[in-house]
Amino acid sequence: MKNRLTTTESSFLLDGKEFFIRSGAIHYFRIPREYWEERLLQLKSCGFNTVETYSPWNLHEKTKGNFDFSGMLDVKAFLDTAAKVGLYAIVRPGPYICAEWDFGGFPAWLLADDNIRLRCFSEPYMTHVRSYLAEYIERIKPCLSENGGNVIALQIENEYGSYGNDSIYMDAVRKIYGECGVKDTFLFTSDGPNMQLLLGGTLPDVHAVGNFGSNAKANLAELKRIRPNAPLMCGEYWDGWFDHWGVEHHGRDTKSVADDLSDMLGMGASFNFYMFNGGTNFGFMNGANTVGSVGKEKYMPTVSSYDYDCIINEWGGYTEKYRAVRKNMEEYLGEKLPEPPEEPARRGYGRVCLDKGEGFIDSFKKYAKHHTSAYPEPMEKYGQNYGYIVYETHLKGPLPQRDLVFPEIHDKAYVYADGKLIGSVYRNDDEKRVTLPSIPEEGMDITILVQNMGRVNYGRILTDRKGITAGVLLEFQYIFGWDVYTLELEDVPSMDNAVSSAGLTGASFLKGELYIDEKTPLCHTFLKTEGFKKGYACVNGFNLGRFNCDGPTKTLFVPACLLKHGVNEVYVFEQEDLEGVIRNPDGHPLVEFLREPQL
Repeated sequence: MKNRLTTTESSFLLDGKEFFIRSGAIHYFRIPREYWEERLLQLKSCGFNTVETYSPWNLHEKTKGNFDFSGMLDVKAFLDTAAKVGLYAIVRPGPYICAEWDFGGFPAWLLADDNIRLRCFSEPYMTHVRSYLAEYIERIKPCLSENGGNVIALQIENEYGSYGNDSIYMDAVRKIYGECGVKDTFLFTSDGPNMQLLLGGTLPDVHAVGNFGSNAKANLAELKRIRPNAPLMCGEYWDGWFDHWGVEHHGRDTKSVADDLSDMLGMGASFNFYMFNGGTNFGFMNGANTVGSVGKEKYMPTVSSYDYDCIINEWGGYTEKYRAVRKNMEEYLGEKLPEPPEEPARRGYGRVCLDKGEGFIDSFKKYAKHHTSAYPEPMEKYGQNYGYIVYETHLKGPLPQRDLVFPEIHDKAYVYADGKLIGSVYRNDDEKRVTLPSIPEEGMDITILVQNMGRVNYGRILTDRKGITAGVLLEFQYIFGWDVYTLELEDVPSMDNAVSSAGLTGASFLKGELYIDEKTPLCHTFLKTEGFKKGYACVNGFNLGRFNCDGPTKTLFVPACLLKHGVNEVYVFEQEDLEGVIRNPDGHPLVEFLREPQL
């Protein structure tokens, strides 16, 4: 059988011959399809023989029963491209992937069910898992090794021991693979290399790999102690790390990575570098983590860039780590590696005037779906996955000053009284309350804009519904009777009634044009939103991701394939206010396209 992976007590075998897996992670859904082959050739020219990828259930099945495997989501085309350049593949379909990706890859519509129990042998969760995996595996079946393809291994779930210990569930996922026609392709699990994690996340007759980011010798020795009759493999070697908003940018020392690689090669261990090329959390797809003890966790959303300080940077450029790893590989293999592709071109296109705008409060209802609700529910209850949600109600008067109290908010809320912003609350605030002005006899309209900043993707708080999640109180009294407006914002607002942005204040939709003449090359560039507070930006209708003045990331990656000669539409939604933005002499807000990222 072609490409059949098996094991002895000490080695992987590929079609009966000793084989060392030298893998690097590249996620097809984080990289525009136009650059897949370039990234895979970079991997090949660095001495790797395998590419590894997760697959995001929440993009492949955004709404229940409607599957999407087109464009950037065409996983079979990605695997075929890997085969074309001479790479084997490891695929990790989930259903849970973590990956610093919204909800760990789970589709948000699962959360419409109050009784859902994730990542365990519980219906209807298992029914949804079977449905998704059946569709997914059918798509990649021609790529499996048992059918002559380049996919030599499939992972069961993902780091399950860090979450639970339901071996019945893990075995059920394994059996689903079989029911879907996976008969002879190699299966494995991955967890941290310690006893509790491996006891919780593995199956006795399935190969286990260990995930770590340092001390390769010690971690592999621990894995060998626990699984003595199997070859060694680091399933995720963390050669960098990801960033959260408001935290310093992470970096990883090149020498430590090169030393760990030398240790793994010297021990005859297989490995998978996580990441080789990180890519970008385009749109609203970044995940979030929590830190702190159980019951006192602090919410930490992930930035839009997934540069990861890894081997190939976000835009496809070569790093010091790439050169060090490539040198190690050449010395280990004892051969000259093929020359890598030319580094992608970058260009700064200068400032763009966002001269058209609409005030958010005056215009958001045009772009929203309207619902009525006795009680303010989370966005998933209204069929919404991502974006923003607005809750409106009318309070009767007369009443003196009162506090509007939020037992919980996911994740940031802006409170307006009769159209005027009076305060905000954040998920991590100790006191989630805003003081209202005196309510006159005719009453007061309350508008609450809530931003979903990314669902938790790791740990115990996976059931992370968004919006108002525990009602709203006027001091001690629950408020009932709401109009709810869901703003998924999959399309850029038309802004048909836009006016000059020079006079706008507060939360605003803004639009401008970047003109590129025919003689100017279309290159990767980076959008800087200096002076803006929080929101997201699009170029030619493509959602680049979120910006946040808390940093560390100061730019958004704009792939060259999004640009065109002539007029390029630039759209920005600022959810707070325009105070402090850079403006031209006419008072219009400005953004800038830079040659280099600011991470």
